Amino acid sequence: MKIKISENLIKSISTEIDNAKNIVITGHTNPDGDAVGASLALYHVLKKSIANVRVIMPNGIPRFLRWLPNCEEIIFYEHNEEKCSDLIKNADIIFSLDYNELSRLEEMGENLKNSKAKKIIIDHHPSPSNFADYIISDTSVSSASELIFEFIYMINKESHIDINVAESIFTGILTDTGAFSFNSSEHRTFEIVGELLKYGINKNEIISNVYSNFSEDRMRLQGFVLSKKMKVFHEHSSAYISLTKDDISNFKFAMADTDGFVNLPLSIKGIKFTVFFFEKTKYIKLSLRSRGDFDVNKFARKHFNGGGHKNAAGGKSYMTMEETIEKFVSLLPDM
Repeated sequence: MKIKISENLIKSISTEIDNAKNIVITGHTNPDGDAVGASLALYHVLKKSIANVRVIMPNGIPRFLRWLPNCEEIIFYEHNEEKCSDLIKNADIIFSLDYNELSRLEEMGENLKNSKAKKIIIDHHPSPSNFADYIISDTSVSSASELIFEFIYMINKESHIDINVAESIFTGILTDTGAFSFNSSEHRTFEIVGELLKYGINKNEIISNVYSNFSEDRMRLQGFVLSKKMKVFHEHSSAYISLTKDDISNFKFAMADTDGFVNLPLSIKGIKFTVFFFEKTKYIKLSLRSRGDFDVNKFARKHFNGGGHKNAAGGKSYMTMEETIEKFVSLLPDM
């Protein structure tokens, strides 16, 4: 079943788009395949009728996504703060894709908050905050990219869908479902994938680009993670991986190289809950994944200043790595 959105809401958004001269599309910090795919898909659609459409991300995109059509057009706030600030300030519309809280933008969030642009959230995470003028939110869909597909039809821009749009949306759905291993139980998701195939996308090539396109450095880091940094608790069907700044000092490291590490322990028989702890400058970043009924969204919200979906969530800890891991381990018996 297609999502149900108020006709008046869609009419209002369509009018805003028709009257806009400057549109900015934004994704969250450490953008993943869904944030990038959704943003580029909407970019390709709107560029066909609006000249000045820009995509801004707070920081860089993973190497395995850099083949996506026109990804070179993305502007990164961390490298072009002044330019991005001006674009946000002068925008008529700002789209917030795959996030629903300004904190997900870190430093860039303040600029967006102060902009007089009409703000539109298109997202699939629960409990959107109230910074936007218009909100399209549905937690039942696989991804923001799936919502973008529906949105394109809602605003009667389906004639603008081409292979570039289709590749971007498919990549977003593919990555946010872990190649359809979670967040993909609704038949509508596969109906949309079927529609995307009609535009001539090469499904196998996209899957290869995403999952078989890692650098040697990334593979060596993964080997280190599995042999030295993974701890398994079979009695609790749980595991974790941790990486400190010292751990990565011997590797040619890029943040995107850790993408997917949280999923690795789920390949172990009997493991249903995994966490990846990564040391950043001011806090410990957590990524959480689960299989089955265990709700990592609730776990992250209750214990680690985070949230997300039932089987995929994130969080933060302002304790040391050792203290954070000790807290996590102490919680396992009560799961």
